Amino acid sequence: MAFSVKRVTWREWLGLGAGLLALVTLFLPWTVLTADTATDDVRDAFNSLPHDDVVRSAWHSDFFSWFPPLMVLLAGLVVVVFGQVGKVRTSGLPHLWLVAGLAALVLMAIGWTTLDWIFDSDQRAFLETAGVMINAGVGRYLGLVAVLVAIAASILDIRAARAESRAPRGRGSRR
Repeated sequence: MAFSVKRVTWREWLGLGAGLLALVTLFLPWTVLTADTATDDVRDAFNSLPHDDVVRSAWHSDFFSWFPPLMVLLAGLVVVVFGQVGKVRTSGLPHLWLVAGLAALVLMAIGWTTLDWIFDSDQRAFLETAGVMINAGVGRYLGLVAVLVAIAASILDIRAARAESRAPRGRGSRR
């Protein structure tokens, strides 16, 4: 059976969209250093730093920043490409999609809790003394939204797959 864009379900498109959003977030700020309560000298020194040292994308952060979005993207691509193969779908593709989404969520949660570990202990102590805070950037929040959308779409796809397996196979069936 040949691939047809028309036969890709809205859930699968939603999964691919979540993956593409996750890809975009990799280039947005994931870790942001701020010096709101610091002295003027610290703020001036902070402002003289290169932008990439102050605002880091997922690529310049850690494994827990760049890997989960790539997992969501890969899952979205796999679901769109192989979702039309009945054998693959009934063998557990929607479940694999859910597992990938949940794994990405767990890895993102670890990344969020270890946000300051991209700096060694001396750097963290210096930043804390200087009044510099390590915060999550917009990319991290949008990445979380992408992961949650992928999980929701996979759950809906599991429910649809169960309904398809219970329905009698007729002329109008999708697969």
